[in-house]
Amino acid sequence: MKKTIQERMVEEDMVREKIDENGNKWRKVYFGGGEHFKNWLEQCKELGEVEVEEVDATGFKCYEESVEKLYRIWVKIDNKNNKTNTLDIIN
Repeated sequence: MKKTIQERMVEEDMVREKIDENGNKWRKVYFGGGEHFKNWLEQCKELGEVEVEEVDATGFKCYEESVEKLYRIWVKIDNKNNKTNTLDIIN
């Protein structure tokens, strides 16, 4: 059964942090696409190490019907003090 947009958004809201295969912690700072994504990505690169993850757009009708991709931007958390530089003010 296909999930509703509301169900997908609730799932996405629960995705906040991850730990990679090397034990590094990452904080999600953005979810979306298009020009907003490009702007966020450029700003995040100035703050630290960044990772981009393409997300399955199933359930997000506007992305399903377009050629636009859906992404998460992750910023590496400083293991010394559990901070992502100035990004902590927006989370």
